[in-house]
Amino acid sequence: MNILRRSADTNKSHWGVLAIACMAVFIMVIDTTIMNVSISALVADLNTDLPSIQSTIAVYALIMASFMLFGSRMQDIIGRKRAFLFGVLLYGAGTFTASVSWNINSLLIGWSVLEGLGAAFMLPATSAFLTDSYEGKERAFAFGLWGGVGAAGAAFGPIVGGFLTTYYSWRWAFRLELIVVIVIIIFSYLLKERKTGSGWRELDLFGTVLSFGGLSLLVVGILMLRNVFMWDLIPLLIISGIVLLGILYFWLVRRKKNGRMPLVDVDVFKNRTFSIGIILGIIQNLVIAGILFIIPVFLQSVTGATAFLTGFALLPMSLAILVFSISANRLNVFAGPKTLLLAGFAVAIGGSQLLGGVFGLYTEAFDIVPGSVIFGIGVGIIFSQLTNITLSSSSKEHESDASGVLNTSRQLGTSLGTAIIGVLLFISLFGGLIAGLELDEQLDDLSVEEKALQLQEWTYRMGESPLPGSLTPVQAEAIKIIVDDALASAMKTTFSAISIILALGFILVLGLPKRESD
Repeated sequence: MNILRRSADTNKSHWGVLAIACMAVFIMVIDTTIMNVSISALVADLNTDLPSIQSTIAVYALIMASFMLFGSRMQDIIGRKRAFLFGVLLYGAGTFTASVSWNINSLLIGWSVLEGLGAAFMLPATSAFLTDSYEGKERAFAFGLWGGVGAAGAAFGPIVGGFLTTYYSWRWAFRLELIVVIVIIIFSYLLKERKTGSGWRELDLFGTVLSFGGLSLLVVGILMLRNVFMWDLIPLLIISGIVLLGILYFWLVRRKKNGRMPLVDVDVFKNRTFSIGIILGIIQNLVIAGILFIIPVFLQSVTGATAFLTGFALLPMSLAILVFSISANRLNVFAGPKTLLLAGFAVAIGGSQLLGGVFGLYTEAFDIVPGSVIFGIGVGIIFSQLTNITLSSSSKEHESDASGVLNTSRQLGTSLGTAIIGVLLFISLFGGLIAGLELDEQLDDLSVEEKALQLQEWTYRMGESPLPGSLTPVQAEAIKIIVDDALASAMKTTFSAISIILALGFILVLGLPKRESD
């Protein structure tokens, strides 16, 4: 009897590691999509505006990108379990702070900074736990479930966030994450510590600072493009970011030559397939993050859709990505990975073009479904091939570095997507407002540019403040039509840009060598 009980306890412990890893990756992945559909509620509850929400979303992914390699290296310094639990505690503190946030700054600290740092420590450890705990078919099953849970979190994040925001509060999204964090801490005794192999002297703090500084200056410079009064400063920020990343490269090379562990071994980029795969991964996440940001803005501003309806309208696209990212691997029987990647980018471009044509004054929420599903199918096909192509091209020696760079590049793509695509929308919106107002006779005491700036600020508030000026109901309705038409036109322009970005990805795929080892 005691033998059977011990066997049952061992089995629980055995699969408990997988359960903890899946819970951790679920809350991290769902966190990147769950708040996009809650933009209007966030603007109203926190008395903020759209650019501030955009920055908060972008900074969350930026923090993860900047510290992912650092978090991975910390496993070798303080131990894998300690690093993971440190990340869990940071993440828990962040979710609690975000759930009680009283303004945009507290949300930024809780969600973007604390949760972003926590995730940077947690995510690398989850895959390492699975590698250490399982072998053979069990490892394949564990990674399959781990990846499936992550994909499901990304797919259902918008609808979960939309439901909670519409019928309860967006704060409940963070409260539920906090409950999962507590469960992870309670059952963390199931995780086994791995002996440390490095000392604190091996930690590349200077490389981490350079990485964070360079990436931050790039993202901040892009975000500031939405403000025409800051354009003189933007080249300085972006060039400074590029210079810091250049210094980082030479620092990493020098550190390796001196026999010390670099933040990442830059030799991994000597493989052409790997380098192209990383760029393609950035493009993939860039367009997804951008679309998940701008579509809710349009639906909630122009159509008046609730957060739940917004999430429901996005669900078919998310499901298409999920289904084809899992099932498209079977197509390898009929075509090679390079051919499937070309097909994926081509289908995604078609979906993007179809999406760009649906936006207008009378667009309804579900009008986006046909184009978004086609786009999702294309992205799902890309997903199914890209990770394997990228990681399998690296040598055994660079396996850990390749995985870290891949995770970092994905988060960087998410941050850049929210920044670049959002800024393109805002700039196009301002141009559309000027074009519409040149024919308008309201607010005649102001110049066209001044009127456009006021209406742009009103749009940034998602309709949560009165229209500028003393307007009659008829005049207010006319101005609202100008704003909605400008936003619809901006969406078309932005989706044209998204199609161009995807086309660049298509061209890059053509540069992939026939053999993965090249």
